[in-house]
Amino acid sequence: MSTGKLYICPTPIGNLEDITIRTLKTLNEVDLIAAEDTRHSLILLNHYEIKKPLTSYHEHNIREKGPKLIDMLLEGKNIALITDAGMPGISDPGEDLIRLAIEEEIEVIGLPGPTASITALVISGISTDKFVFEGFLSSKKKDRIKELDMLKNERRTIIFYESPHRIKDTLDDMLNILGNRKTAIARELTKHYEEIFRGNLENAREYFSEGVKGEFVIIVEGNKEEIKKEINVGGELKKYLNLGLSKKEAVKIVSEENDIPRNIVYKESLKL
Repeated sequence: MSTGKLYICPTPIGNLEDITIRTLKTLNEVDLIAAEDTRHSLILLNHYEIKKPLTSYHEHNIREKGPKLIDMLLEGKNIALITDAGMPGISDPGEDLIRLAIEEEIEVIGLPGPTASITALVISGISTDKFVFEGFLSSKKKDRIKELDMLKNERRTIIFYESPHRIKDTLDDMLNILGNRKTAIARELTKHYEEIFRGNLENAREYFSEGVKGEFVIIVEGNKEEIKKEINVGGELKKYLNLGLSKKEAVKIVSEENDIPRNIVYKESLKL
């Protein structure tokens, strides 16, 4: 008997129309749908008249339910994994089930679709050239500060998720540790009360100082401060000397490349 397949199916992050034809086809064809919150997922499934067996798979039952789902896959059942919103496996327990399936050499098929992080990034107005996804910071202030401190020299755009009851404290900590950087904050993406804030962290802290509802994606500009690097002049000189350049040529190149006065580089060359 051949094993079944695990389908990773993204679901709308708000607007129910944001679902692909392929995802709807897959949900109609699998033997079972594993959902983070079955009550929430029923809204989507009923909207599209999808009548398939549904089971819960969330952070509180992954140790018990994960192995059971793997057994079903090994028995030949095809299972679709969905989350409350967006791509399963991103900031949710789907990651564990995917890992278990791979360990059992079960085929995992990922379907493209909605994800809040990329949607917020592309409309942020902040550089999309290079970026890093951090997801949710720690709910404990001490740990959150440590996490932000490790990111303060990050040059790439940073993407965070945050909940409504922690948004103010998180923005306070970001401003204090990262400095007053450019930011964009997306709230309730694709929903009726969708809101995009663009400005800096100080403005954002004031704007969201009152209680607000909804889930947030915070886009923060990377560190744009000039990084002063320590130059090992002797090591740089040796690198060019080993390539066959004369000492005079090596001194000239090291001086120009690192914006160091030639007389300083020359003095260092006398030690070699």
